[in-house]
Amino acid sequence: MVALTLSRKLAILADAAKYDASCASSGTEKRNSAKTGGIGSTEGSGICHSYAPDGRCISLLKLLLTNFCVYDCAYCINRSSSNVARARFSVDEVVRLTLDFYKRNYIEGLFLSSGIIRSPDYTMEEMVRVARTLREVHLFAGYIHLKVIPNAAPELLAEAGRWADRLSTNIELPTDSALEHFAPEKRPSEIRTAMARLRGKLDEATPDKKPSKAKPEKFAPAGQSTQMIVGADKADDSAILTRAAGLYSGYRLKRVYYSAFSPIPDASSRLPLAPPPLMREHRLYQADWLIRFYGFNVPEIVAGGEGGHLDLNIDPKLAWALKTRQSFPVDVNRADREMLLRVPGLGVRAVDRVITSRRHHRLTLADVSRLTASIDKVRPFISAADWTPGGLTDDIKLKQKLTPQPKQLELF
Repeated sequence: MVALTLSRKLAILADAAKYDASCASSGTEKRNSAKTGGIGSTEGSGICHSYAPDGRCISLLKLLLTNFCVYDCAYCINRSSSNVARARFSVDEVVRLTLDFYKRNYIEGLFLSSGIIRSPDYTMEEMVRVARTLREVHLFAGYIHLKVIPNAAPELLAEAGRWADRLSTNIELPTDSALEHFAPEKRPSEIRTAMARLRGKLDEATPDKKPSKAKPEKFAPAGQSTQMIVGADKADDSAILTRAAGLYSGYRLKRVYYSAFSPIPDASSRLPLAPPPLMREHRLYQADWLIRFYGFNVPEIVAGGEGGHLDLNIDPKLAWALKTRQSFPVDVNRADREMLLRVPGLGVRAVDRVITSRRHHRLTLADVSRLTASIDKVRPFISAADWTPGGLTDDIKLKQKLTPQPKQLELF
């Protein structure tokens, strides 16, 4: 077998890692090598690979340790039966690449996943060695995100959280039955057990409100996340969002990432021939935002669409508002924060500005327009000191007016 050069390995294993969406670096603690004498920082920005929720561009070296894998998951391009080019990094090679890329200001950190080789414990131990070497030997203070191997030993998961900023354990598919069908070698219970163990360690690392001399040991300060593949099975948006809501409440997740299924070469006949619309992935992210920050529950969100699916033409908050017109208009001078958050076009910051401003005087429509960039969407759903929507209540015409043009994406 011909030995691969480092650049060839990088080409293969960086490309193989592109299917994992859960690589945002938001939420970690701030570290700066200027204070420690080491290398790297979680602060600042570089080449844009993804965005944090605050809008900051972040750049990560995103790799698989190897795309060899003993599992044969039908939906995975790196499954054991797949006819793809294979490569494997050594621990030292990943460390060297990370440091070289960082010194050139190409990246701010490392996202490392892997196919399963030899055993889950062996694979997890290799990834932990990468993180430990970066931190202890090279004093690397940049961001590190490690993918968790579900049935690896608890002590390996504990050590991973000691060195990494974020850990993620992918649940892969929205339902247990789908995972058992497409990936029979994986056990949903093992995935949940790993997530529960991480949740327990995160709870232990949370500072107690009571004064104490002993500070808890740090563990994955940016928390844990997971990813679901959308469109590989027949799960509707209601099932996907219900699973996501349960994961947020049960395992203290920072994020659930949604990845639209992408057809792969030599795919199983059990898989769909075409990918789902990318807009479906976008609407799921919007719905996820409503669950986490706007006080919506899953039945409310999916009620705005049809047959358990979100409306692909308009965002889920607007879809809900059009289905519940009896809740509007909302008086911006009197409504509570919970109801203001349900107004299409009003985001969290805009609502906070409205509440602050109305303490000083009654708000007019012009006042509201200065507090939000989406006044055209807001206007039909509010009343103000000098404004009521009046005849702007024809739902069909209103939906047509507020439906964005094709390829135009918006948050709310």
